[in-house]
Amino acid sequence: MSYLETTKNVYKEAALTPDVGLCCTTNPIWELPGLSIPKIMQEMNYGCGSTAHPRDLGNSPNVLYVGVGGGMELLQFAYFSRRKGAIIGVDVVDEMLEACGKNFEKAAQENDWFNPNFIQLKKGDALELPIEDKTIDVAAQNCLFNIFKEEDVRKALQEMYRVLKPHGKLVMSDPTCEQKMNETLREDAQLRALCLSGALPIAEYIKLLTDVGFGTIEIRSRKPYRVLDPTHYDTSELIYIESIEVCAIKDPMPSDGPCVFTGRAAIYFGADDYYDDHNGHVLLRNQPLSVCDKTAQKLLKLNRSDIFISEPTFHYDGGGCC
Repeated sequence: MSYLETTKNVYKEAALTPDVGLCCTTNPIWELPGLSIPKIMQEMNYGCGSTAHPRDLGNSPNVLYVGVGGGMELLQFAYFSRRKGAIIGVDVVDEMLEACGKNFEKAAQENDWFNPNFIQLKKGDALELPIEDKTIDVAAQNCLFNIFKEEDVRKALQEMYRVLKPHGKLVMSDPTCEQKMNETLREDAQLRALCLSGALPIAEYIKLLTDVGFGTIEIRSRKPYRVLDPTHYDTSELIYIESIEVCAIKDPMPSDGPCVFTGRAAIYFGADDYYDDHNGHVLLRNQPLSVCDKTAQKLLKLNRSDIFISEPTFHYDGGGCC
């Protein structure tokens, strides 16, 4: 059985019998006025972090979510786009789509603002999305792409890039791992389906995004996730896995390479009121400016004694140099 077939079976069972804690830690429930999340949606909240933030959802965007789960994130997105078909959920598992649709009926009973027709549920594959080109403002996936092997990850990312409008956002949460994982773990279809053995190092994960063409990458969060220990898994050492939340923006690719924000800041503390590098970056004295890794490296090469560059925190919260 292929790893994709194994994955389908795992999530078929999770649709038929909700499995609290399947795959990973659940993402937080939004506390918004008038928003009530049915209990069944919370039980089927399969994900390893947050995807789109409310600040990504202004102006009633068209939103695509791949891998629908119990529908909780789709309901949350619909809170900001209260119009017919504005939110699209795509899943390859029939049972998950059916369960999700039933959950929306319960959500309509608990939320007087919500109409299930705000959301379109479509049968489809992440590797060949049933969505037209350049029609989506915000796309999201939670703990799905790490299941794929590298060739399929590239296809899935290319599909997301294709359907996004210019300057659209792809917001994701996936496990990552900086240690080398042995091939036995990598090839274990069940561990891939459980969002464990497909985790990539952050640098490789980012490169996959920029290779597709995303010009701006934001690392919004990096959190502890799981350990694979020698007692329970086929490994000679303890392997530490983290989850990251990433926003990839379909900006034009800069001539000198992508802007990747990892939470770094530049602080000028010289004698003047500000420092201007004449490349679009003005540092006010003793005021931190968020900078992408590319800008940080350029400033470091100046060897100035009056500019401090912080190390990556992998928690970037907007604003900045580009």
